Amino acid sequence: MKKIKRLIIIALTLFLLFGSVNMTEAASLGYDRSSVNPNKDETFDISVKVNPTADSVTATDVYITYNSDVLSVQTIKPGNMFPTVSNDTSVAGKIYIAGMVNDPATAISSEGVLATITFKAVKEGTSTLSFDCSSSTVVKNDADATNVLNCSSNGSVTVTVGSSSGGSQPAPTTPPSAPVEPQTLPKSGVFENVVKIAVPGSILLLVGSVLRMVL
Repeated sequence: MKKIKRLIIIALTLFLLFGSVNMTEAASLGYDRSSVNPNKDETFDISVKVNPTADSVTATDVYITYNSDVLSVQTIKPGNMFPTVSNDTSVAGKIYIAGMVNDPATAISSEGVLATITFKAVKEGTSTLSFDCSSSTVVKNDADATNVLNCSSNGSVTVTVGSSSGGSQPAPTTPPSAPVEPQTLPKSGVFENVVKIAVPGSILLLVGSVLRMVL
């Protein structure tokens, strides 16, 4: 009887052990970096990654939150992981990206880029890109379409926006020009001096001529 109880205890222990391992959610969501420091009005790219870990997956629904006062979504480009990718950015501060395979036979088991988001820094401040794990899923390739997302393994990005590096440049100042000397007429007096000398000489010459005629 004791032997049977021991076997039952061992069997239950093994079941709980391996059963819990099999039920462990393994997949995770992440980004290509953990921080970025753009200046105001600059744009930058963030890639969203899916890591199936030990599972094969067929689809994912990713919900991302961010501070819409600091960042603005410009574009979202599909990555190389899923052949079909769609997105929705109609709600400020939230991004939805979905990816799926076209055929379950092509389930994915290696990490890849779901999409690349281009942001614009619109205001100085800080924003964290976080996954909303209550809504996000990574679907396993099984009959139950099991969500294997492990929220504790998800990544995040801290974005710190600084002041604009391209501020307006002050208008160049024109150095004061050197004072311009007023245009003046040539000094007078040269002609007057000539006249002063020539007139007496002419009178003397005339007097001399008259005296010659008289004498």
